[in-house]
Amino acid sequence: MNRVLTFTRENQTIKLPPFDPTIDRPTDQLALISIGIEPNQFSGTLGRYRYQFEGEEDLLHLIITAENQEAVTTQEAHKVASFVLKGVPTALIWLRPGEFSQHFYFGHDELLKHLEV
Repeated sequence: MNRVLTFTRENQTIKLPPFDPTIDRPTDQLALISIGIEPNQFSGTLGRYRYQFEGEEDLLHLIITAENQEAVTTQEAHKVASFVLKGVPTALIWLRPGEFSQHFYFGHDELLKHLEV
């Protein structure tokens, strides 16, 4: 999270890892299960869940998937997001639910103002 904060403060875009076709991917069924599967400076794990940050023009995007490529409920993903985004008011986080990946969006400035690390 410190790396995410540093990039945000310095107005640097947080990018997904470049696509590498030589890396074994667990599935071609859904692309977002495979995004950032290799460890990188903007991802991590919490229990059986993976999280990946990506910067967008006006928002930060947090992707949460299960390491075993199983479905992830919004309730499970909320627990991970609450831990990773500790201090950021939930009212300021937008959820785009899915079956195998959950997506959270929030303002860069909200992260800088509220995140507890």
